[in-house]
Amino acid sequence: MCYTIEPVDREELQYWVAFGRVPQLGRARFSLLESYFSSMREAWHAPSASLQQAGLRGSVLSALLAARDGIEPEAAMEELERAGVKALTWSDEAYPSRLREIYDKPPVIYVRGKLVSADEWCVSLVGTRRATAYGRQAAEELARELAQNGITVVSGLARGIDTIAHKAVVAAGGRTLAVLACGLDTIYPPENLRLAHEIAEQGALVSDYALGTRPQAQFFPRRNRIMVGLSLGVLVVEGDVKSGALITARQALDENREVFAVPGSIYSPGSRGTNWLIQHGQAKLVTKVEDVLEELNLTMAEHQMEMQEALPADETEAGVLQFLSSEPMHIDEVGRASGLTIDTVSSTLTTLELKGIVREVGSMSYVKIR
Repeated sequence: MCYTIEPVDREELQYWVAFGRVPQLGRARFSLLESYFSSMREAWHAPSASLQQAGLRGSVLSALLAARDGIEPEAAMEELERAGVKALTWSDEAYPSRLREIYDKPPVIYVRGKLVSADEWCVSLVGTRRATAYGRQAAEELARELAQNGITVVSGLARGIDTIAHKAVVAAGGRTLAVLACGLDTIYPPENLRLAHEIAEQGALVSDYALGTRPQAQFFPRRNRIMVGLSLGVLVVEGDVKSGALITARQALDENREVFAVPGSIYSPGSRGTNWLIQHGQAKLVTKVEDVLEELNLTMAEHQMEMQEALPADETEAGVLQFLSSEPMHIDEVGRASGLTIDTVSSTLTTLELKGIVREVGSMSYVKIR
């Protein structure tokens, strides 16, 4: 599936963003508002009696009424735009289709970077924050090889296995998505600030928390449902039985996603969780990347991408594509080489990027994806 980026009208979107700043409003209550009112604008300005008729009661209604006094929808929207963050509602065609399938789908997600059609082939790679040398090696190799096979790797930007996976994909020139348990104006852990910028260049940072939201312990398990929702499957590389990685694996099973685990030493606490998943038939044992690709029927993903490259939609796309390679090329250089106007080159590169054929790597420079 290719995403057609046709966002909700900006004026209407600002009210989704405003409601998203009220922590007490989640999937169920957004659904009530959307069903009862003709628009989120009408819902935002509705009197208390109408909100009660829509289904909001007690502390939730009180929290919303109090929040409305301190939130200006237009100002909230402008804050997002200044931060370079896009908001997508679950009604937006650009909202990831698999994420829309989960039970507790977020009504609004925030994105820094780009979501593209290639992200339909996603695998989450998660694990312990206290990785062993064995776990680091396994995570790095598997993440790199997934990227080399055209798979987008999702993780949570946490210390340990998450960070190793993101870095391996970035180094391989692949796509990676980092799902945060805070607003996108806060990078946690702070030492991953530079990595977060690199991820936004080669993929995207994603969160369902409004700007200004600081990370809290209870946010991380809820964050994991988004990682699961984006992905075809979850691959666990090291984790104890009560670890966050195992919580993610259980969420994946609840959402009918495939779960994979790398086996480890019976003497290593970091492998107790992965070994338990395998022993109890809740995860498929992984010793090489092909174990994941074959189970998810992704062995042809890279071949399909190469076929897309070989068969551009028209002569203009072919004319632009022939000058791109794995080395970054500025849009002005593409224009000079192809003899096309900058407007034509820009629109063509955008189309090719949506198809997952090329990628912008920063400063208006583009590379062809393997």
